[in-house]
Amino acid sequence: MSSMHILDSTPPSTFLPPLARLRATSTEDIASALGHIRQLYWPEACSKAPLPPHFTIPVRHISTLIHDTTVPDSGYASGNEDEGRLEDEVLLDEDDDALEALRADTFERSFVLRWLTGLIARGDAWAGTIDEEGRLEAIDEASSILSAFTGAEEEAEVAVTRELSFTSTGGASVSVELNDAPLSTSDHTSVGLQSWASSIVLAERMCSNPSHFGLRTSSRILELGAGTGLLSIVAAKLSRTSTVVATDYHPDVLANCQANVRTNAASSAPIAVKRLDWQYPEYDDELAMPFDTVLAADVIYHPEHACWLKGCVEKTMRPGGVFWLMIPVRSTGRHEGMYRTVEEVFAPGVPGLVVLEEEHVMRRDGVGRADEVGYRLYRIGWADNAL
Repeated sequence: MSSMHILDSTPPSTFLPPLARLRATSTEDIASALGHIRQLYWPEACSKAPLPPHFTIPVRHISTLIHDTTVPDSGYASGNEDEGRLEDEVLLDEDDDALEALRADTFERSFVLRWLTGLIARGDAWAGTIDEEGRLEAIDEASSILSAFTGAEEEAEVAVTRELSFTSTGGASVSVELNDAPLSTSDHTSVGLQSWASSIVLAERMCSNPSHFGLRTSSRILELGAGTGLLSIVAAKLSRTSTVVATDYHPDVLANCQANVRTNAASSAPIAVKRLDWQYPEYDDELAMPFDTVLAADVIYHPEHACWLKGCVEKTMRPGGVFWLMIPVRSTGRHEGMYRTVEEVFAPGVPGLVVLEEEHVMRRDGVGRADEVGYRLYRIGWADNAL
């Protein structure tokens, strides 16, 4: 508890810089404000180390868990999770009592959430006013803190069961049960252990019009970067007779995907789960025969990924096949504008696969991270089909 004494009990609503004057605020002032938030709400993790996955406050006399419905869903894991309790038998002095009361103040916490969300949303307008590295670091830090408040940081320590239901043609319901497994705190490639908003948005689209996505006629369907396997499971439920293959790279992701496939097996066509390294692919067993439809959602995190992805689809998709790709539009952070690499690699006029059609999808309330402003849905096919 001694680390709490480095702070005073000044409310965030009085020390956070006004967002209306963001363009005139220095990198140092923003970094200082973010650091103050860290120290206030996570005094034991006030360095740049990863924050705890849940916002907690010391509890001595409160017998019920705190539920804050003002916190937006991050899209990484299920929202509506009960926040944890931190029991503390240490007697607090007056300064600690004031800090504890401040942390429990719902108005101040909501103010911090709105400020963080506003800072992230204004990231593009902020460009050019300060050094670019400082801007990106501030946006990443704000996103990390905001995710920690929601209880859905990338390093979530507990597994979460998600039950998703989509309405299909004719009003039928397509239900999927998924396990969002804990992410590794040291391995960023394990992000597929969590359900991403892009896959949920694309799954909803697939259910609303299966024929448009070729799911009623495709005999072989492939998912790349399957993660929790949502798209593969939905495709198998909609087609019933198709061969569906879900692929990913990380061993823990593949194990969790296989578990989700088993959970939903009773109401879907068989799904094969296979390892596929885009950079060094091996096309054997279920991957040896061409596919009619290829699916992927939120799988681009580096400019090279789009090139690797194109090579894999060109090797696995038959002539006349369709590749459906859903990518989030992130206007801030280190993945800002990453969707443009898709448009460059699959640009009309280049050999092989090209974008045949593009649709802008609006972000929905309660779905997706705060730094996602929308999505791009690409229908990609062979260049000959574009003529």
